[in-house]
Amino acid sequence: MPGNGSYLKKHTEALVKDVGIERACELTGKSKATLGRYYSDHEEHADRFMPVDAVAALEAASGHPHVTTALAELKGITLSFDERRRNTDSKGGVNADVIALSQRFAMLMAEYNQSIEDGVITINEAKRLLKETLALQQVLLDMKLHLEEGHS
Repeated sequence: MPGNGSYLKKHTEALVKDVGIERACELTGKSKATLGRYYSDHEEHADRFMPVDAVAALEAASGHPHVTTALAELKGITLSFDERRRNTDSKGGVNADVIALSQRFAMLMAEYNQSIEDGVITINEAKRLLKETLALQQVLLDMKLHLEEGHS
């Protein structure tokens, strides 16, 4: 894992710094020196990585799953967060999902049309397109779950 090791170490460091070194020590039961070795790029620590239970404890306290995201990216997997905060649970089933899917797709196409109008998609436009794409993906996930519930 020569090339991937430094990538994982960078994300491990970001995780520790996100939580804070003192808090990371408390959560993992590891010393500052030990945590530092997990993300050190020195040759003598090249084969040292944070144990998965420590990663889980830190990611639970973190605002972002730094190491989990890095591992997923190394395997070509994309993670997405479900940040929806609905007032009520949707019980509409597949029919409601189809309607939501068509509405979300229309919103994505409208955003794309507006973004490509000048022939260039800016960073902010790309972020809005990504947000709409993730919302569309979430509707598809909801639909998948409803379909599986109906056929189990």
